[in-house]
Amino acid sequence: MAFWLETDRLGLRRFTPGDREWLVALYADPSVTRYLGGTQTAEAVDRMLAARILDYYDANPGLGIWMTVERATGQSIGFHLLNNIQGETIIQVGFVLLEAAWGKGYGTEMATAVLHHGFVTLGLPRIVGMASLRNLASQRVLEKIGLERRGERAFPHPAYAAEGPMAWFERDAAAWLAGRGPAA
Repeated sequence: MAFWLETDRLGLRRFTPGDREWLVALYADPSVTRYLGGTQTAEAVDRMLAARILDYYDANPGLGIWMTVERATGQSIGFHLLNNIQGETIIQVGFVLLEAAWGKGYGTEMATAVLHHGFVTLGLPRIVGMASLRNLASQRVLEKIGLERRGERAFPHPAYAAEGPMAWFERDAAAWLAGRGPAA
């Protein structure tokens, strides 16, 4: 399996239309989606797969939502992203993992590599992260990868509006690289 970004245990690859059923199953899992606005219909997932994932790759080189795969087993365990917050020009880092992958450090491991890609490879000046105020585990991951909590922020886009204020994290490239170095 060809990965465009790898860590010791994980690899990232582009989604394909063949990943639809996997993505539909992920968004049907109430445990996984409880901080993502709840479960989604297959039709909503189809729209997301087309617009937010497949079409987004060519429209935004270097950015996207990528399937996260456990290299040792070849199992798809979730996804990591570096993309625009919907309705904004702000670039965010994020992740969603299947429940079986929680607590293993996968979110932190790959999100650190994605952040490095954004700052070093793409030369992005600033990257942010956000999480539900109730999702303390994701907030810890955002701090572990080197983002700093900067209060709360709400967004008007329908994908986020129902959540209300979310925990807001950000870091600029110079500060992150000074703390981690370009070889991170």
